[in-house]
Amino acid sequence: MRKFIQISDKKIGKNFPVFVIAEASANHMQKFANAVKIIKAAKKAGADAVKFQTYTPDTLTLNLNTKYFKVKHPQWGGQTLYQLYEKAYTPWKWFKKLKKVADDVGIVFFSTAFDKTAVNLLEEINVPVHKIASFELVDLPLIEYVAKTKKPLIISTGMANVFEIKQAIYTARNSGAKEIILLKCVSNYPANPKEMNLRTIPHMSKKFGVPVGLSDHTLESAVSVAAVSLGAVVIEKHITLSRDVNATDSFFSTEPQELKDMIKDIRLVEKALGRVNYGTVRGEAKSKTYRRSLFAVEDIKKGEMFCEKNVRSIRPGYGLAPCYLNQVFGQRARKNIAKGTPLTRTLLKSSSSKRKMEKNK
Repeated sequence: MRKFIQISDKKIGKNFPVFVIAEASANHMQKFANAVKIIKAAKKAGADAVKFQTYTPDTLTLNLNTKYFKVKHPQWGGQTLYQLYEKAYTPWKWFKKLKKVADDVGIVFFSTAFDKTAVNLLEEINVPVHKIASFELVDLPLIEYVAKTKKPLIISTGMANVFEIKQAIYTARNSGAKEIILLKCVSNYPANPKEMNLRTIPHMSKKFGVPVGLSDHTLESAVSVAAVSLGAVVIEKHITLSRDVNATDSFFSTEPQELKDMIKDIRLVEKALGRVNYGTVRGEAKSKTYRRSLFAVEDIKKGEMFCEKNVRSIRPGYGLAPCYLNQVFGQRARKNIAKGTPLTRTLLKSSSSKRKMEKNK
């Protein structure tokens, strides 16, 4: 596996910052001004990229009202697929303008292509990466066509079994895609956190030999943050200007401030993950003082024997380590020792015992 995948000026991989994608989907409500606001809100929240979807009702389905084309969903039901997509799609004449807005504010812009004509449009405006949606993972001719652009390819894996994922990766690689990222995904809207199975992320990365991220449709930000701790290198989250508006996908999307808070938590987790480390870190150095050590807990006269009555393991840590307690018992004091004095080797009368403790250190 390559150490990183380059998308625009961003490096994506194990040792690089998590690549956060704000998915605009249909939350612009087909108002260009809203789409612009979403791009700027994503940038302000700290997202690395903003993503749209490139389709029309006619490129996705047929305008029929038969049982096969009726939507069955608590939020989207009562209409046909064509009617749903008619209200949700992003007008294609916007894409060039939206990319310029994104370029101007400094955020990566790309889109999910749902057919060859969508790929052609996105290639015309030179997006730096292409995305395959979970529902299109089984559309191998589309994956083949996208892969021929030789640009990085992000593939969501909602509903897909191991064989289907292998087929998609094989098709992409054989068609020219050298850089592939998989996104663990549950294609339910909203998704239930109990069904996310985030432990699949490291397993997926090892099994398929590619970087893995998460496309998160849950209402919570904790799921995305947890995914980062399991090795996710990309997080995709839907963004809406407000869940109070009647946008097609707003009911399961995150608001700008929530996205900002989530990204803040992700960046904190990145720092906390650090590296494999045992022993004292810089911030703990002073704390070592408050470990236990051996102290005189009573006044001890010169020549007096150390025992449980006059020596104990207590805090702080200025004396001998507690592991020497049994070796100290039975030895005698080299000089008078005041109560509260940390016990050191120089206070022991027997030089042979001191050498023994030094050897055992």
